[in-house]
Amino acid sequence: MLYVTLRQYEYVCAIGRHGSLSAAALHLNVSQPALSNALTRVEDQLGYPLFIRKRGAAMALTPQGRSFIENAEALLTRAARLENSGTDRTATTRLRLGCFDDLAPFLLAKALHSLRQNMPEVDITYRVDEFQGLISGLVNGEIDLALTYGLTLDAAFSTTTLFTNRPIAVMIKGHPLANRAQVSLQDVVAYPLILSNEGLSAQHFLSLFRQLGQNPNVAHRAASPEIQRSLAAHGEGVAISYANIPAKTSYDGMPLVSIPVSDEIAAEPVVVARHGTGPMDPHSEKAQHILTGLMT
Repeated sequence: MLYVTLRQYEYVCAIGRHGSLSAAALHLNVSQPALSNALTRVEDQLGYPLFIRKRGAAMALTPQGRSFIENAEALLTRAARLENSGTDRTATTRLRLGCFDDLAPFLLAKALHSLRQNMPEVDITYRVDEFQGLISGLVNGEIDLALTYGLTLDAAFSTTTLFTNRPIAVMIKGHPLANRAQVSLQDVVAYPLILSNEGLSAQHFLSLFRQLGQNPNVAHRAASPEIQRSLAAHGEGVAISYANIPAKTSYDGMPLVSIPVSDEIAAEPVVVARHGTGPMDPHSEKAQHILTGLMT
């Protein structure tokens, strides 16, 4: 006799995948008490806990929990195949990819092309957003994987580093720093700065300067890297950005100079991130493997 239902397996797997009752409830569109009851029923039946519960922290899987959810995910996959085997209509599998907006011009098209080549059976959609939008999308189950910087991602998220990026200082041709092979944050702080108006990005750069005991003069907060570059090309200040655009002119045709920032503290990992610390579903796991191989 089966004392645990497939629905209860599904609920427990969702908690493991999303890292919390609230996120799993939003993803499944069910109440938190329903998930909590399912988890209690499964743990009572098994006789051991599946999660470590700490107030204010993500629900981390125990070793037994990780093994259980791996087996439960496999069981649910087999059950879905059995359920669909008698119909001509094949259920569509979806993967929802998120990408930070400044990274999208560099990474998104390449990522989509490789994923669609290697996972033709999966319907792949994408969303380009700022940091906070990506975080909300991951937590709410609207995004499965996100290409982003590791900024602000806490223990509730799992990340795999793809590569490390360094910022670029962009300035007008003829600027006093323009002939250098690289510059430091101490070098550029002497000039008006042009930062992004994306809150977390601006806070990140300001925190780097504060670590050096500096209080920079922020002349502009621009809505995009290209606006930053245009302002810099017209002598409005030095733009600092992780977006290393290879063009030697701004959109309006003004020449400019881009110089790498040398400070080790400014190096920032670009990651593929997901919400939760439990086992991944097979399609997300395969997608993460493809992205990691493509960009490392």
